[in-house]
Amino acid sequence: MSTRPNSLIGASVRRVEDPPLLTGKGCYVDDVKLPGILHVAIHRSTHPHARLLSIDTAEAAAMPGVVCVLTGDDTGDLALQAPRLTAGMNMPDHPVLARGAVHAVGAPIAAVVAESRALAEDAAAAVGVAYDPLPVVTDAEAALEDGAPLAHEGLGTNHCYTMTRENGDVDKAFAEADHVCRLHMKSPRLVAMSMEARGVLANPDPIRDELTVWLSTQGPHRARAELANSLGFPENRIRVIAPDVGGGFGSKGCVYREDVLVCHVAQKLSRPVKWMATRSEDFLTTCQGRDQAMTSELALSKDGRMLGLKVRVVANLGAYLHSATAGPPQRMLVMAPGCYRIQDVRVEIVSAFTNTVPTGPYRGAGRPESVLNIERLADKAARDLGMDPLELRRKNFIQPHQFPYRTGVGVEYDSGDYEKSLSEALRLSDYDQLVRARDEARGRGELVGVGVSTFVEPSGGAGFESAAVRVERTGEITVLTGSSSHGQGHETVFAQVAAEKLRTPMDRVVVRHGDTTAIQQGTGTFGSRSAVMGGGALGVAAERLVRKAQAIAAHLLEASPDDVVQTDGGFAVAGVPERSVDWRRVAAAAYGKGTPAGMDPGLQETAFFDPNREAWGFGAHVALVRIDAETGALTLEKLVLVDDIGVVLNPMIVEAQVHGGLAQGLGEALCEHMVFDENGQPRTGTLMDYAVPRAGDMPPLVIGETETPNPFNPLGVKGVGEAGTNGAPPAVANAVMDALAPLGIDHIDMPYTAPKLWRAIREARKE
Repeated sequence: MSTRPNSLIGASVRRVEDPPLLTGKGCYVDDVKLPGILHVAIHRSTHPHARLLSIDTAEAAAMPGVVCVLTGDDTGDLALQAPRLTAGMNMPDHPVLARGAVHAVGAPIAAVVAESRALAEDAAAAVGVAYDPLPVVTDAEAALEDGAPLAHEGLGTNHCYTMTRENGDVDKAFAEADHVCRLHMKSPRLVAMSMEARGVLANPDPIRDELTVWLSTQGPHRARAELANSLGFPENRIRVIAPDVGGGFGSKGCVYREDVLVCHVAQKLSRPVKWMATRSEDFLTTCQGRDQAMTSELALSKDGRMLGLKVRVVANLGAYLHSATAGPPQRMLVMAPGCYRIQDVRVEIVSAFTNTVPTGPYRGAGRPESVLNIERLADKAARDLGMDPLELRRKNFIQPHQFPYRTGVGVEYDSGDYEKSLSEALRLSDYDQLVRARDEARGRGELVGVGVSTFVEPSGGAGFESAAVRVERTGEITVLTGSSSHGQGHETVFAQVAAEKLRTPMDRVVVRHGDTTAIQQGTGTFGSRSAVMGGGALGVAAERLVRKAQAIAAHLLEASPDDVVQTDGGFAVAGVPERSVDWRRVAAAAYGKGTPAGMDPGLQETAFFDPNREAWGFGAHVALVRIDAETGALTLEKLVLVDDIGVVLNPMIVEAQVHGGLAQGLGEALCEHMVFDENGQPRTGTLMDYAVPRAGDMPPLVIGETETPNPFNPLGVKGVGEAGTNGAPPAVANAVMDALAPLGIDHIDMPYTAPKLWRAIREARKE
């Protein structure tokens, strides 16, 4: 955090990475061309669950341009290996090509390698497969019932794991409550829908026994480790490069079957091999998000004090486990109480396998489900008690003087002022006027509602992040970050931080990322961790470098280090500005023979930053909705978002992150839903059926902020990338339920499509 006039920290600097992207000069995986490249196409299962009776590859193998056709018999034990997160966790096999049976539509059965993508696709279509269909289960709650069909016959159960967390005397809190609010709700399954579908290109070097992999990934170093583990190949002989990545949203945080398969084929044939997903393949093979059912109870006193909380989550993991599939449901274990002082808490997470696409992290990764759960409970509790929903929230907020605050699920929130963000959202929305307008509309028989959500959201965490700062011999600055951008603006924001810390022009800073050979070990970009963890590491490394440079400058100036201060572009003796040296001269001394006695040469510092805690941002969102009673069509007439993410590094990029998260949050609330029918077939597996929000669907927005610095971060920052997905959906949900309250409608699950609302209105009016 800087308080200097004209500081780069807090400035809306335009993104420096945009010119090549905007002019079509970017380089994505499919843009990488190598001589002698082969292409892979995959024949996929049309059945959600079936035994494989036979696979006929003869016709495909004989087609022109086909180099080879592989099945599970050819790839043997080659498989993905997910971590075991808890004792007793059931883990099905996850072979790169199906062996014996398939467990979801889209499961890979045979891989065709050919001289062109078109030839490979034609040959893949010629593979013949005979199936013996097996019973199917697609719903997680149904999968856990006695007698349910098994998603994996070999497991003997659909249960993956159960985790619980409890604090205080929950049963006593409920026994002494004046009222218990109960609610069952579901989060719809969502598709990540990145601009760039997944892709991988592997280029072997048989002479050096090395492998270079271009991968559309959010974490090159973690991907390299996963590939090494699955391939049984030394990690230090694999180089993973993440070129330009066209979005990830969590879905590109893990390694997939195709990634391992392509590397295996490249090594087997000693030729470069590429696979690029079609949009249809991306629907059926890339991890999807949400799909959790929550059954919750909130115990309250008659004056609205929250006394106890019980939450049971049933999570649909899909058919297979990727490295992060089992993680998102566990967010409820640390987020269940939200902004509120509830110490008596019991949370149970139960996860199940089904014959559907695997789930995993998707923008928010368990946070939106957790916020939706407690915020819908808060609104319903206020309605049950006849209270103002704002009054109930304020009565139960954790207070500013209580931070750091340890919650009922054992997590310590770093800092916060929830009333401040709520008050700002109410001011910006002219809340009292919204309520008056709603009441006037109701008097005319119109369905209008106002909804509020207040929320906390963790960011960072999930291990260390790294950064290195190097001053080159000529005085320019190179930053190496273990964070790996897939659209967040790393090259801009990290250059701002480095330039501010070193007091040098930003155009003298270059940020490098996304290459495991060039960059020190890193964890990657997900969970809104880049500014918190990557920025934290960069802040520490820059401060170390400044201290070393200060000592070298003092040596050159023949002054005590205590008398040398930073100036713009270098260092000077305090009070004697004419006695100064610039970064170029300091670097020349560092790489020459100008360092003080006993100091190592060079001018580079590396930091691995891990505060062993997450940062806890927060906010308040307000929504105004109108529902056409004759058609069910919903109009979101106003949306106000106030987020507190600590110190803001670049307001323009923060606003863009809020917009992006909001678009995906509104997609969940209003239109998006990946649906499988009772036979396990995808009903919304194309863009003709799956409704993604368009630019014209975005409502009028008012965006505000409050600032509560993070005391445990060198830059004072918290994450922002998921704020819109966390706060907006429950605000819209509460507004929709407020609009339908006069009809006696208690709860409807998202998304709020016109047919769904129309049916609910018709049913309510029949009663």
